[in-house]
Amino acid sequence: MRRRVRLGVIGAGSWALSSHLPAFARRADEVEFVGVSRRGAEQLARVRDRYGFAVASEDYRDVLDAGVDVCLIASPTGLHHEHAKAAMEAGAHVLVEKPFTIDPADAWDLVDTASRLQREMVVAFGWNWKPMVRGLQALVAEHGIGEVEQVSVQMASVTRELLSNTGAYPDAAPDTVPEQATWTDPRLSGGGYAQAQLSHALGLALRLTGLRGESAFALMSAPLGAPVELHDALAVRYRGGAIGTVAGGSTHEGAGGNKHQLEVRAIGSAGQLQLDVEREIAWLWTDGGRVDVRLDVREGDGAYDCDGPPNALIDLALGREVENHSSGELAARTVELLDAAYRSAASGRLERVSEAGDAAAAGAGEAAAS
Repeated sequence: MRRRVRLGVIGAGSWALSSHLPAFARRADEVEFVGVSRRGAEQLARVRDRYGFAVASEDYRDVLDAGVDVCLIASPTGLHHEHAKAAMEAGAHVLVEKPFTIDPADAWDLVDTASRLQREMVVAFGWNWKPMVRGLQALVAEHGIGEVEQVSVQMASVTRELLSNTGAYPDAAPDTVPEQATWTDPRLSGGGYAQAQLSHALGLALRLTGLRGESAFALMSAPLGAPVELHDALAVRYRGGAIGTVAGGSTHEGAGGNKHQLEVRAIGSAGQLQLDVEREIAWLWTDGGRVDVRLDVREGDGAYDCDGPPNALIDLALGREVENHSSGELAARTVELLDAAYRSAASGRLERVSEAGDAAAAGAGEAAAS
């Protein structure tokens, strides 16, 4: 009989119901729905009954006490560190929603915890698992573009109503509207558009380029009296000398659908790349033009889904060899850069990236040597 992994869920909100739980359910022959936790007794009972969870509680510790092999962490961002660390310490491999954490020290602590306890950790950067992105990543790994010199990232998506507390995200599960505080209380969300969406864009750009932020200067705008920013403009310096821009904006619901605008361009000493999920372009030019490849991408291939991360978590928990395209280490690099950006927007100055990651890396090195 095929082994089934025991699944726990901490935070069964709108996106977990729209995306993650259906993905796990499609692997029902390999997944046992053991425990679920969320606020709200009525909604909790609905999720329990829909998926057949044996344990349902508003206390996440009851899920972990039931004994789980893998755990989805889809609670508000401000709680990710507590919940993911507890799950790993209880023996589970974890899938953590983005944004990964708010505080860089928390992000790197989770990376350290996963390494120390030998737990698998996948972060919900769905685009990183799309075939067009993986294809371009493979080309970059094979040919490179030399030393990265400049990177531009542009994103826009339908979050205007969500982040101004005037409506919901159009892809949300209709039977579970997200609580506003999850997105617009900075204590839980960490901020607005940069956290909600640019975390995706940076997860993609930093994966393709391998870069790590050094400092950022940011302007942020909150029109409509929004409680968090709707628009972001960042100037970034990366370690090693590369510079770049990261821009994001909240577009209008009903104005052309919800196909995300997301483009990453990078110029290196030997070549350049372009990834555009809206126009479905994946292109690499390098080595003086001897490598000039535009991948054969079909219409719709850039549309977002997050099937890759939950499937990878199951496979990794079962001991299968799967490349992790959205690791905790990658996610920590997004957190530390966004943290610098928010500090810059508040101070009006260029802000350096936190050194928490350096301490975590040093600690990991000492642990490996001992």
